[in-house]
Amino acid sequence: MTRPAGRSASQEMDAARDDVNELASRNADAAALCASDRHKEAIPLFARTLADCRAILGTEHVGTLTVGGNLAVACVVAGRKREGITLMVANLADRARVLGEEDPRTLTARDALAAAYRMTGSVDDAVELSQVVTVQRRRTLGPAHPDTLTSRMGLALAQAAAGAVESAYSGLTSAINDAEQSLGARHSHTLALLDCGRQIGLIRRTG
Repeated sequence: MTRPAGRSASQEMDAARDDVNELASRNADAAALCASDRHKEAIPLFARTLADCRAILGTEHVGTLTVGGNLAVACVVAGRKREGITLMVANLADRARVLGEEDPRTLTARDALAAAYRMTGSVDDAVELSQVVTVQRRRTLGPAHPDTLTSRMGLALAQAAAGAVESAYSGLTSAINDAEQSLGARHSHTLALLDCGRQIGLIRRTG
């Protein structure tokens, strides 16, 4: 993405716009690979895109932070767990510093890190971080917002994995009640909460 010298301001603006579009396109291509469960293939594409984002947009640009978070998640899912979590911790710190502690994009990164802790067996860390992000999302988004419900489900999963079954059951049933009242009994988030409860044995299967 090197640019020849001697161009007009308008040409520079067009080139900059082209650069941003190319970076967004590459990020989307890598995300599509992840959606197809091809995370290992996505990692080098995310990494190259992140390097170019840092060079062109700067380390604190929202686009750079987004690609960095995507790379971190891809690493965790692809089995490069230690590397991925290290990247997630750094990305979360960057988002909190640049965007603010309770910006929705910061909370997304915090929730993803909590899930990664849970997936990799660090259940105490998962419970602690899930509690933090759940409180933050309840305060900023409300108890029945889909993102809040996702965090509440993650907290229940982490508590169950840590052996705090009563807390997990209480939190999950409360989340289900809030989801049913605000979204409806057949809403996808309500059904996801119910299925979560059944999967971990906190709610009996019926029918």
